[in-house]
Amino acid sequence: MLDCLVIGGSFAGLSAAMQLARGQRSVVVLDAGEPRNRFSTHSHGFFTLDGVSPAEILQRAWTPLLAYPTVERVWGRAVRAEKTARGFSVESAEGQSWSSKSLVLATGVTDTLPAIPGLAERWGKTAIHCPYCHGYELRNQPAVVIASSPHSVHQAAILPDWGPTMYCTQGQFEPDAEQMMMLEKRGVQIERSPVVAVEGAGVQIDAVLLADGRRLAAAAVYLAPKTSFGHQLAEQLGLAVEAGMTGPVVVADEMKHSSVPGVFVAGDNSSPMHNATLASAAGVLAGGAAHRYLMLQYQAAEHA
Repeated sequence: MLDCLVIGGSFAGLSAAMQLARGQRSVVVLDAGEPRNRFSTHSHGFFTLDGVSPAEILQRAWTPLLAYPTVERVWGRAVRAEKTARGFSVESAEGQSWSSKSLVLATGVTDTLPAIPGLAERWGKTAIHCPYCHGYELRNQPAVVIASSPHSVHQAAILPDWGPTMYCTQGQFEPDAEQMMMLEKRGVQIERSPVVAVEGAGVQIDAVLLADGRRLAAAAVYLAPKTSFGHQLAEQLGLAVEAGMTGPVVVADEMKHSSVPGVFVAGDNSSPMHNATLASAAGVLAGGAAHRYLMLQYQAAEHA
């Protein structure tokens, strides 16, 4: 029986696995190879690795992790998980199964973009959600916020620090009086005709097309897509879930322990704030907490 099965091999999962490996615990990292940031060519704001591609960051992380003799990497997608008398049982779509004393769910979230032509192919490049991650490279150029929830007003309010900003309500998310005052003070323009297409050559953006036929010049589009878990594992394990700003998040304590003893969560699936550094930090907490759980719940003789 494994000490821990880590489901998800990106920033959060690998950070968790490293703590467990250094604690000499047996770990399998099950990874489907589809990190959320795979659409981005560069990752920004990550300590010492600003501007490095997400794929290269992961490769740099895997190499030292796999040097630990208790760590194994398995490519696959977890499709079933359940609590057992001794721990947990997990099966993958590829037909493999594991028994483990603990679990770390670092599966991230799945983005669902609005059905606006020209958006999907630019996602993670010039159509983005976080100015701290990608805004500097698009600074001092016109940006359009495509509202997707009431929280989009906050997104529009911070963007003028990077350049001129237009807030498109999409006819659904009108700022209230207080929000309108804030946007006006920040110099944000308001557009109520919905964006119906994003235009430009390749991944570049030249303009957004509005429903009334007008075009607004733009070099970047910001939005907060709807998010989901992309799997049924949280439901199968009976984890407590609450509504986040863009979709559901797994409830966890300050050490990333979920409502089910032995299940730890880390990364975007358990945080309303989505950021590579925060995901990695959450993985460190989850891995350390899982190690402590194993220490307290299982006899040392059993581990030996």
